Amino acid sequence: MTKVNVLRLISFIKNEPTLNHTKIILGGPEVRNHAPNFIEYGADYIVLGEGEETMLELVQCLHQKNGNEATIAGIAFLKDKAIFYSEERKNIRDINTLPFPARQKVNLQLYFDAWKSKHGESAVSVSTMRGCPYTCKWCSRAVYGQSYRRRSPQLVAQELKWIESNYDVDTVWFVDDVFTISHKWLEEFRDALISENVKIKYECITRADRMNEQVLEVLRDSGCYRVWIGAESGSQKIIDAMDRRVDVNQVREMIRKSKDYGIQSGTFIMVGYPGETESDIIETLHHLKTSDPDLYTITIAYPIKGTPLYTQTEAEFVVKPEWHLGSDRQIDFKRTYRRQYYDYAIRWIANQMSIHRSIKANRSFTDRIKPTIKSIAARTAMTFYKL
Repeated sequence: MTKVNVLRLISFIKNEPTLNHTKIILGGPEVRNHAPNFIEYGADYIVLGEGEETMLELVQCLHQKNGNEATIAGIAFLKDKAIFYSEERKNIRDINTLPFPARQKVNLQLYFDAWKSKHGESAVSVSTMRGCPYTCKWCSRAVYGQSYRRRSPQLVAQELKWIESNYDVDTVWFVDDVFTISHKWLEEFRDALISENVKIKYECITRADRMNEQVLEVLRDSGCYRVWIGAESGSQKIIDAMDRRVDVNQVREMIRKSKDYGIQSGTFIMVGYPGETESDIIETLHHLKTSDPDLYTITIAYPIKGTPLYTQTEAEFVVKPEWHLGSDRQIDFKRTYRRQYYDYAIRWIANQMSIHRSIKANRSFTDRIKPTIKSIAARTAMTFYKL
């Protein structure tokens, strides 16, 4: 659910007489970064960080006649006409103590079926870990922080078994930032899936430096059909500027090696990062052509509040929409070239990749006419907006 829709819901609840007793409680990375805005807009309480323990304590407190919510760690709310932040909530050390998500409370099959009718395949999201030990400058750690905590592989396998038994769903999407961070955990996970006779396939995200051929073998044997490998750029200069701490050559190797194990590969690309020049974008196109992932996503870099990238670029914002009307994605800052340059750079890369894949698949020349024309047009526009 987007922020704009959340604000509409808040407005509806606040203006509906039959709901005037309703308390509005929000959580997640967006609300932590913009707590005062959400409270001003009508939210009663903001849950900061992990919410399981905080939410339980808050609900219990609200049910009491003389409850004092100020004693609850990890919340923000309006008190005496000022925003009050309670003591910071410590992260849950052992996340194995948490129950499975109560998926049965909602008829998720309706959502799975709707998604499948539109996209041909349904998926359910599962989390195995919290926190990320890496320091990529554009990435938000507003909820789970930088500490790495993981559920036992046996527990995750049991959750997948439950999902298989209760839903008609095609795949699992592991939402973890670095699924293969622990090779020992991964091997135990494979063994647990075999023990539980889990057959559902899955896709995950990871880093090239936490992969090798042994890892790819374990991924294949545990049902991984697609792995997303982050790099965000084909230029080592930009990767280093992001504090990504990965070698672009290693990324290319792991993308190519994935195919050898029958695993589809995907990668993420962003253009317009501070300091990026046209030569870096050309390197990125070269990177995509040489690694040739099955899938890739490409966006213009944008700063998320609370990240080092936001702090780095805040003084150079040239576009920042009103908070209640837009999102961080719409923020623009002073880059090497104008914003429009990067819009066309994305089109140029996409059409160049279409041409590349057409040639590789030995398709007819007529198949390449349209992307060739679009590529030339995009490249011309890049030249114009570079001036």
